[in-house]
Amino acid sequence: MRLPTYPWWMVTALAVTSTAGYGVLTYAFAVLLVPMQEALGADRTAVTGAQTVSLLAAALAAVPAGRWLDRWGGRALMVGCSLLATLLVLAWSQVTSVLALYAVSIGLGIASAGVLYEAAFAVVVTWFEDPRRGTAMLAITIVGGFASTIFMPLTAVLVEAHGWRQALVVLGLVYGALTVPLHLLVRRPRNVVPRRREARQSIAGAVRDPGYWLIAGVFVAQGVGIFVVGVHLVAYLRELGHAPTVAANVAGLLGVMSVTGRVVTTFAVRRYGLTVVAAVFVVQAVGLALLPVVGQALAPAVGCVLAVGLGFGVSTIARPTLLADRYGVAGYATLAGLLAAVLTATKALAPLGAAWLRTAAGSYTPVVVISAAGGILGAAGLLALRPARSVTRTPVA
Repeated sequence: MRLPTYPWWMVTALAVTSTAGYGVLTYAFAVLLVPMQEALGADRTAVTGAQTVSLLAAALAAVPAGRWLDRWGGRALMVGCSLLATLLVLAWSQVTSVLALYAVSIGLGIASAGVLYEAAFAVVVTWFEDPRRGTAMLAITIVGGFASTIFMPLTAVLVEAHGWRQALVVLGLVYGALTVPLHLLVRRPRNVVPRRREARQSIAGAVRDPGYWLIAGVFVAQGVGIFVVGVHLVAYLRELGHAPTVAANVAGLLGVMSVTGRVVTTFAVRRYGLTVVAAVFVVQAVGLALLPVVGQALAPAVGCVLAVGLGFGVSTIARPTLLADRYGVAGYATLAGLLAAVLTATKALAPLGAAWLRTAAGSYTPVVVISAAGGILGAAGLLALRPARSVTRTPVA
């Protein structure tokens, strides 16, 4: 049965809003870091900590956001969080102390739980069945993969022309103008209504299923390497002897390969199943493991980064698809929110742990070895995953 055009228009809208969300609420911070530090007269570590508290706030908000999505759908939550994020970005432009920056960052973390990929995927799973579900999520993440490409240069131009405070005013207004009207388009299918009993049964069955916690462990183990590399790769490449510009350009390949990994995984999984995802995790691990050995030369370093980059976008696609296929639509957003909370906390804390280990060891080598081991553990966990026992499922259109 062919789906009406509306769901695909909604996917287009969510692709735009997710891209703007990651661009303004996540990637702009890196460009604004130094100007903010200078304006606030604060230590670099203290200012950087604002992003950590934002991630931890997002982790705490993920489960309540998921429960709201299961019960009420996405429109009210996404519109409300878009408005809140817009106001908070404008407030960010006026901060005069690190304490105020932290307060705004906590609010932005809470708002982001209702507007980024997890919320968008919770809307998508109610409209599509596989393979169209995977295609819809792929479309959103492919467009979202260009968030840094669009918004980091845009933010830099705005900062250079108008200063960081005015740059944030412009970004806040752009974000609100894009996301609020587009999120008003979001609705759930008419034949999918909240079934609280079925949702409770699905959630209860999932949390009693050892496979659910194995899935969580798989993506935490694999995610450690991704989260650490995302923050520390440029510094590590410089430690290996590469010039700063070269290190930054090589690290930029991660984004390109993340899109490649999503495309390859989405279509290959339909034929080969989770084995494809496990294989990508192994490729990621091999790239990390070889980096200390061959990374001093440019070409091998590029090869290693390309291998690692394949793993960057895979979990974004594989995780929601796996959850929806295994546990159905009823209670999906709550289950995804719980998993997102664990992963977001890992994303916040893993780079800090890596920085401590780098200082203690005097080298990034132990960090990279542990990250590589995480990829192997994640692959092994996926291959060990057994089919779920009987779980209440809600049909979709």
